[in-house]
Amino acid sequence: MTIAANGAGTLIEIEADALCQLLAADAAILVDVREQWEFAEARIPGAVSLPLSRFDLAALPETDGRVLVLTCAIGGRSARAANMLLASGLSEVTHLRGGMTAWQAAALRTISGGETVGGRLAEAALLPCAAA
Repeated sequence: MTIAANGAGTLIEIEADALCQLLAADAAILVDVREQWEFAEARIPGAVSLPLSRFDLAALPETDGRVLVLTCAIGGRSARAANMLLASGLSEVTHLRGGMTAWQAAALRTISGGETVGGRLAEAALLPCAAA
């Protein structure tokens, strides 16, 4: 985990394995800021799509006490979205270091946008770090 603080707040970068554990424990909400076609090709189970090109703070899902984590392809767009959130007044924002590239390099499961697996929690059960 890397923490970078600036005048607007703190950006926390987490590794793929740490995100996997958070998702499997239902301790995080993952927002994927890639474009819809990228999300449809491959996504992390349980992720919610909110493309940066249409990023709307009001459209963010309720976290209900969970950590809000942003992701994209390699980390650039999620860092930009994080900076938007920090500028809006949030004091701390988390994103996946290396994005989908890091997730796939860690050999963690992805699903295609066309797969229907029963919602965010059902998808989280597909994660390799989820308890059997």
